[in-house]
Amino acid sequence: MKISARNTLKATVKKVVPGAVNTEVTLELVPGVEVVAVITKSSAENLKLAEGKEAYAVVQSSDVMVAVD
Repeated sequence: MKISARNTLKATVKKVVPGAVNTEVTLELVPGVEVVAVITKSSAENLKLAEGKEAYAVVQSSDVMVAVD
Protein backbone atom coordinates (compact mmCIF):
# COMPACT_ATOMS: atom_id res chain seq x y z
CA MET A 1 0.00 0.00 0.00
CA LYS A 2 1.27 3.45 -0.88
CA ILE A 3 -0.55 6.52 0.35
CA SER A 4 0.32 10.19 0.61
CA ALA A 5 -1.16 10.62 4.10
CA ARG A 6 1.46 10.81 6.83
CA ASN A 7 -0.86 9.83 9.65
CA THR A 8 -1.35 6.09 9.21
CA LEU A 9 -1.78 3.98 12.31
CA LYS A 10 -1.53 0.18 12.07
CA ALA A 11 -4.35 -1.49 13.97
CA THR A 12 -6.53 -4.53 14.39
CA VAL A 13 -10.27 -4.46 13.73
CA LYS A 14 -11.95 -4.95 17.10
CA LYS A 15 -15.62 -4.43 16.18
CA VAL A 16 -17.72 -3.85 13.06
CA VAL A 17 -21.28 -2.54 13.47
CA PRO A 18 -23.10 -2.28 10.13
CA GLY A 19 -26.03 0.09 9.73
CA ALA A 20 -28.43 0.83 6.89
CA VAL A 21 -26.03 3.27 5.21
CA ASN A 22 -22.86 3.50 7.32
CA THR A 23 -20.71 1.07 9.29
CA GLU A 24 -18.99 1.86 12.58
CA VAL A 25 -15.52 0.31 12.78
CA THR A 26 -13.53 0.13 16.00
CA LEU A 27 -9.78 -0.24 15.49
CA GLU A 28 -7.45 -1.20 18.33
CA LEU A 29 -4.02 0.44 17.98
CA VAL A 30 -2.53 -1.19 21.08
CA PRO A 31 -4.34 -2.86 23.99
CA GLY A 32 -6.65 -0.26 25.52
CA VAL A 33 -6.20 2.36 22.76
CA GLU A 34 -8.98 2.46 20.18
CA VAL A 35 -10.04 4.65 17.27
CA VAL A 36 -13.61 4.56 15.94
CA ALA A 37 -14.40 5.41 12.32
CA VAL A 38 -17.74 5.69 10.55
CA ILE A 39 -17.43 4.69 6.90
CA THR A 40 -19.94 3.81 4.21
CA LYS A 41 -21.42 0.35 4.35
CA SER A 42 -20.19 -0.36 0.81
CA SER A 43 -16.61 0.64 1.76
CA ALA A 44 -16.67 -1.74 4.73
CA GLU A 45 -17.92 -4.52 2.47
CA ASN A 46 -15.29 -3.80 -0.21
CA LEU A 47 -12.53 -3.85 2.42
CA LYS A 48 -13.94 -7.12 3.82
CA LEU A 49 -13.59 -5.76 7.35
CA ALA A 50 -13.98 -8.33 10.10
CA GLU A 51 -12.91 -8.69 13.72
CA GLY A 52 -9.25 -9.62 14.00
CA LYS A 53 -8.29 -8.36 10.52
CA GLU A 54 -5.30 -6.02 10.25
CA ALA A 55 -6.16 -2.53 9.00
CA TYR A 56 -4.87 1.03 9.10
CA ALA A 57 -6.45 4.13 10.55
CA VAL A 58 -5.62 6.92 8.11
CA VAL A 59 -6.11 10.36 9.64
CA GLN A 60 -6.52 13.24 7.21
CA SER A 61 -6.52 16.65 8.81
CA SER A 62 -5.21 20.07 8.03
CA ASP A 63 -4.95 20.91 11.75
CA VAL A 64 -4.17 19.05 14.92
CA MET A 65 -5.06 20.84 18.13
CA VAL A 66 -3.49 20.20 21.53
CA ALA A 67 -5.21 21.07 24.81
CA VAL A 68 -4.50 20.70 28.50
CA ASP A 69 -6.58 21.14 31.65
